[in-house]
Amino acid sequence: MRITMRSLLRLAVMGWLVLLGGQVSAESNRVQFPDLSKQVHYTTVKRGEVTEHISTTREAIEAMQNKQPIPNGTQFVLADYRNGNIHRYFVMEKGQGWGDDFDERTRTDDWQFQWFWPDQQINLKENTTRCMSCHRAQRERGYLFTGGRILDFRGTPVE
Repeated sequence: MRITMRSLLRLAVMGWLVLLGGQVSAESNRVQFPDLSKQVHYTTVKRGEVTEHISTTREAIEAMQNKQPIPNGTQFVLADYRNGNIHRYFVMEKGQGWGDDFDERTRTDDWQFQWFWPDQQINLKENTTRCMSCHRAQRERGYLFTGGRILDFRGTPVE
């Protein structure tokens, strides 16, 4: 069997893709699917056929409105609806020391992220590293895109 530069290159690329594939897919982490009955729907974001209902705990809302830190154990839930049907859930959860699970360059304080299917099972095909990357851009806002809407929340979801 003759080994050529071309076959070595192919082998290297295939190995790289296998390694990369393992790194960019979601993994089980500390985020658990929340008890939705304990969530407070504070805002809705609409984009074409997509409607996102975003909720968190009463304690998180009160902390933010009182300019206090968001407590550990807080979960934010984005319920992603497409054409009126639940498509997936995106859950962001904060826990004491959870940031230590990640490299300092990708860490989002003590927040971790997970995507769930409508049946509340983890979607292992989603890349939660992308979630961390986008939310890192919101560092000055506590890693939240809709945190400002919580300040305006008075019991009716802010749109």
